[in-house]
Amino acid sequence: MEKQERGIAERLEAATALLEKTLSWLEERQSVLSGEVERITATVEQSKREEELAEKLAAAERELAEVKAASAVLNPLRKTVPAATSEMLAKHGIAEGPMDVRTLDAALAGLSLEQRIAVKSQLLRAGGIA
Repeated sequence: MEKQERGIAERLEAATALLEKTLSWLEERQSVLSGEVERITATVEQSKREEELAEKLAAAERELAEVKAASAVLNPLRKTVPAATSEMLAKHGIAEGPMDVRTLDAALAGLSLEQRIAVKSQLLRAGGIA
């Protein structure tokens, strides 16, 4: 019986030592985990900064779009008419630039309805019709 009690006591001591080792390992792991929580908190604070920067970027993009729109009104891009249209108008004595609609209609009289519509829409897009 005494031998059995010693065996049980030894096993209990071994189990106690193992539990103490496990407990110290868990305490170390707990300190590591608390460090990860601090990093997560720092990440949350960084995302607030990212939101501020995103708002500033959006404001700058809006301002840039306004400046581009204003410059387009002051200095519109040059629009051109296709070469075939320019040649056809030149044959009828119509120069480039704004033109009178009646003169244009007289020049386009020999074309079909679809062709006249196409030429007029090209001239309208290019700013050639007064």
